[in-house]
Amino acid sequence: MFEWAYAGANRAVPRNVGPECAYFLSHQRQVIETLIVCTICVITIIKTYPKLNIPKEDSYIKSDRGGKRLLVILLALLWGMEIGFKFASRTVIYLLNPCHVTTLIQIYLLAAPPSKTVTTLFRIHINLLNGPLLAFLFPETASRTIFVEAALYWIQHGMMFVIPYYLLRIGGVYNIEPFWDFNWSIFSYCLNLLYHFIVLQIIAIPAQVNLNHMLCPAILDPFDGPWFRIAAVIHQAFLCPILCKLYCLIAEFCLTKFPPTKVKPYMKDILQDDRNVNDSPPKKYE
Repeated sequence: MFEWAYAGANRAVPRNVGPECAYFLSHQRQVIETLIVCTICVITIIKTYPKLNIPKEDSYIKSDRGGKRLLVILLALLWGMEIGFKFASRTVIYLLNPCHVTTLIQIYLLAAPPSKTVTTLFRIHINLLNGPLLAFLFPETASRTIFVEAALYWIQHGMMFVIPYYLLRIGGVYNIEPFWDFNWSIFSYCLNLLYHFIVLQIIAIPAQVNLNHMLCPAILDPFDGPWFRIAAVIHQAFLCPILCKLYCLIAEFCLTKFPPTKVKPYMKDILQDDRNVNDSPPKKYE
C-alpha cells in the first residue's frame, strides 16, 4: 500500500534495505532495548522538564536586514527539491530521517514570529547538530545517483550549521541557556532517542528500510555487532551536548570577540547569563 514511499530504496547499498538488515537483531532484543531506552528517557524528561527555563528578557537584538527572509526562501527551496527527488525516486520514507526533520524545524524558526515556542525549539534543535556532523564524517551518498541530488546532500547539511549561527547573531528569542546548564541538552537528547526508538523503528521494521541505522549498523560502524544501538546511545549521549556547547562557544567568540565578525558587545542570554546588565528595555543594534 505504501510502496511508493520506500520501493525505490537502493538495495545495492549494503545494509540499506532488505530482510538481512531488518533481521539483524531479533524482535525480542529490539523490544527489550526499546523498553529500556524509552523508560529511561521518559523518567529523565519528567525530572528535567521542571528545570527548563526561558528568560523573559530578550536583550541585545541584532537587527535583521532581510537575512531571515533570504535564508527561509533558500532553505524552503532546498527542502522542496529534496521532497521532489524523494517522490521521483520513491524514497519518501527517508524524509523521516532526523536531518530532514531538523531542516523543517529550521524553516519554522526562520518564518515564525517571536515566541517562547520558538525559543524552546531553537534550544532543542541546536542539540541535534550531531546529525550534520556525522553526515559529513560518514557521508552516505551512494543511493543518490543524480548529481544535483548528491549536491543537495552536502548543501543541506552545511546549512544546518549556518542557520543556528545566524539566529544567534540576531539574538532575542534565539538564545541559549547558560553554558554550564545541561538540562536542555539532556531533555533534547531524550526526545531524540524517543523519536528514533518509537517513530523511526516502528516505520523501519515493516518497511525493512534502515532509517538512520535503527535496524542494523553501518558498514563502517566501529561498534558493529548486536550491541551497536546501545553503543550509539552511549557515545551520542556525550557527543550531542559537547558539540552543542562547543558550537555555542565558537559562535560566542565570533559574534562578540573576533573583530571581523563581531556584532554585539556580549550575548547575555546565551553564554554569560550571570553578567550584570542594567534593567533598561531590550536594546537593538543596527
